[in-house]
Amino acid sequence: MRKRKRWLPALAVLIGTAGAAAPAGAATAAGSDGADIKDRILAIPGMHLIEEKPVDGYRYFVLDYTQPIDHQHPEKGTFQQRLTLLHKSVDRPTVFFTSGYNVSTTPSRSEPTKIIDGNQVSLEYRYFTPSRPVPTDWKKLDIRQAADDQHRIFQALHAVYAKNWIATGGSKGGMTATYYRRFFPHDMNGTVAYVAPNNTDRDDTRAYDRFFATVGTPECRAAVGKIEREALLRRGEMVNRFEKWAGENKRTFHLVGNADRAYEVLVTDLVFGFWQYQPAATACAEVPAPTASTDTLWKWIDKVGGFDSYTDQGMEKYQPYYYQAGTQLGEPAYHYPGLRGLLRYPGINNSRTFVPRDIPMRFDKRAMPDVDRWVRHHATRMMFVNGQFDPWSAKPFALGSGARDSYRFTVPGGNHGASISQLKDADRTKATAELLTWAGLPAPANGRALAQAPYNATLDRPQGNQGLTLRP
Repeated sequence: MRKRKRWLPALAVLIGTAGAAAPAGAATAAGSDGADIKDRILAIPGMHLIEEKPVDGYRYFVLDYTQPIDHQHPEKGTFQQRLTLLHKSVDRPTVFFTSGYNVSTTPSRSEPTKIIDGNQVSLEYRYFTPSRPVPTDWKKLDIRQAADDQHRIFQALHAVYAKNWIATGGSKGGMTATYYRRFFPHDMNGTVAYVAPNNTDRDDTRAYDRFFATVGTPECRAAVGKIEREALLRRGEMVNRFEKWAGENKRTFHLVGNADRAYEVLVTDLVFGFWQYQPAATACAEVPAPTASTDTLWKWIDKVGGFDSYTDQGMEKYQPYYYQAGTQLGEPAYHYPGLRGLLRYPGINNSRTFVPRDIPMRFDKRAMPDVDRWVRHHATRMMFVNGQFDPWSAKPFALGSGARDSYRFTVPGGNHGASISQLKDADRTKATAELLTWAGLPAPANGRALAQAPYNATLDRPQGNQGLTLRP
């Protein structure tokens, strides 16, 4: 389970209404006519206020924006797309962030937002609830429609936020930021894509097989392999426990078929999830020995893989991702040499298993190679930050001779949480200086490019991942 044509004008839609007054002490901004920032935002056709939340030094809005279901045929209906706006000043640059999944309505700042000390627009990816059209035509969920979503929102907000814009996101969000630049290369002044996989050939296992054969130390690889095998040798008692747990927690297995099949998928994902999220410095020492108790084995599997993520209820939230993985994005494919002879359902671990059968899926082999070629030959002011021990970085984006002012950095020992702050000193200084330049800001004269915004305990809390299953 792994975790077109030219743009058409915006629809004529209702203007949002004003909500509660701005909280005391919050940042404010007014145009030449003296209008409050909230009034300026809500004067945008199609923009609706859900709520404003108090954040010291900022204004924070949760909004809906009316989007066409099909940007090529806007007359065929609309849906409401959720976004948030962390406003600092119209005189600061703006970061356009997406996780590629749901948008959080808890205020936070991405790393580029902290570095440039700017505004942040955070967008929910189409078809993640509540940003899902009803009835739902799944054929309208593709990377071009999503790029069109971002383009319309950028055009709507750029009139208010006229300074430089930076697109960013991590994992599927990094993929999304990259696809956006491919289709609209001139909207953004720069892009920072974190741990963004590039699966141009979903059937090619060589990169992932090579990664798992060489990552970390031989001792750590062997320990993970042994406990994976032990997990299947104890399949009977573990599946019984899984079924009992599911009954107690009102969880079901209709999509996968039954608890035994779900458990096998979970076990085959463990090696991926281990290197994706567990800190290499400490996690290897915590891998249980094959002689460990069933309780110890259960707890470790739940920490690394997450039993709930392999139930219907755990998968439903991420159905749009699985659909895209099976129609355009691709997904990791690798062999399980250590589990030979223990698998009952070979081939089950793919996106088709996790999407209801009444939703057709047809894979477009052209989509990812098209983006890959564009990045290699046409990328400008793009930055890719990867983690050395992150399986998703086994197939990274590459920069060819046609790329300009673009960079690829790797965090030594980093996993799927790799960031600019974790780079070696020289790379961190270079990446930060380039980002500041793209944002239209001067790099520090002393050559030390540090984050521009001071730490904020409310906005800079560690962000949780999208779940423990193999999703980017």
